[in-house]
Amino acid sequence: MSEFLQVCSVNDLVKDAGVAALVNNKQVALFYIDGQVYATDNYDPLGQANVMSRGMTGDRQGELTVASPLHKEHYSLISGQCLDKEGIAISVYPVRVVGETVEVAVS
Repeated sequence: MSEFLQVCSVNDLVKDAGVAALVNNKQVALFYIDGQVYATDNYDPLGQANVMSRGMTGDRQGELTVASPLHKEHYSLISGQCLDKEGIAISVYPVRVVGETVEVAVS
């Protein structure tokens, strides 16, 4: 089981956008949408680059998404599944906010 690690303050995040953070030697993309924080792997498996934190956020039929800035595939911020190509996914990580501190558990 992974432990939660302090990453940043909620005030460091940008509303409806992503920021990159290094958590336990792993690049993580953090997204702050409607008062909730989501964490995914920063690595785009199709573009093969650490760019997901620069992706555009949105939703597809009610599913919160981030679009890869390289090839524009949409990934669910909840499940990590690619909504455009079957069998492709990014990792998603548990997040909690304690006071103003964002904590993420990566494995």
